[in-house]
Amino acid sequence: MAKRHKKHEKEPNHERWLISYADFITLLFAVFVTLYAMSQTDKKKMDSLVASLRESFGYYKTGASSEKMNVVESTDLRVIPSIRQQVLTPGLRNTGKEQHQGYTHASMKDFREIKTVIDNNLQKYGAQNKVSVDVTKRGLVVTLKEAGFFDSGDATVKPESLPLLAMVAASLSNYSNPVRIEGNTDNVPISTGMYRSNWELSTARATNIIHYLIEKYHLRPEKISAVGYGEFRPVADNRTDAGRTKNRRVDIVLLAQDKEGSDQ
Repeated sequence: MAKRHKKHEKEPNHERWLISYADFITLLFAVFVTLYAMSQTDKKKMDSLVASLRESFGYYKTGASSEKMNVVESTDLRVIPSIRQQVLTPGLRNTGKEQHQGYTHASMKDFREIKTVIDNNLQKYGAQNKVSVDVTKRGLVVTLKEAGFFDSGDATVKPESLPLLAMVAASLSNYSNPVRIEGNTDNVPISTGMYRSNWELSTARATNIIHYLIEKYHLRPEKISAVGYGEFRPVADNRTDAGRTKNRRVDIVLLAQDKEGSDQ
């Protein structure tokens, strides 16, 4: 009678963990690819916003090289040329008003047209939470909301918001109207090593915006001014969070009158 051979048990595979590890690495790679693609999409959207706003304001190339006419490269605005070197096409210009060396005096009609253009582009690119525009008897009021442009208690403009600020500057640079930058805060007291009170913080924010407008867009210093109102010119109730959020702002006002009136 033949003997039965005892079957040998298979030795355990000590490298099966490599399969799970490879699956994990593959999933991790897919996550990073997705994140990278999302970041590139956001950059393209911002570039599209800049280009669309610039076109809406009526600027076009006048034979300058493509390098000099580059609108925005990432958020580095050092490549943006002076708007004085470009020509404003008819549409937003008021040809029947006072002109000074290529500048046009904007009328209420101009203010309303500029507001419509800005509002449409802000809605298209979902940037209403950063900027709002209004036309009052003082002129065109462009409100930069703190949440979009400044960190709490700081006066430095966020780099990611510079393209929007560039478009605001472009909308003002060809007009002879005075421009006033007004810093405002809520009524929560502040006392830091840099800012003694809300007066200093609001003034510092307004002054930083002025430096940008003059240095990057060559707005005339004699036509531009900065004021800091602290918490004393609220537009909403400081007793609520929503109201305090609205009060933390910087208003860029293209004034209707040559004299800087204080009427709201």
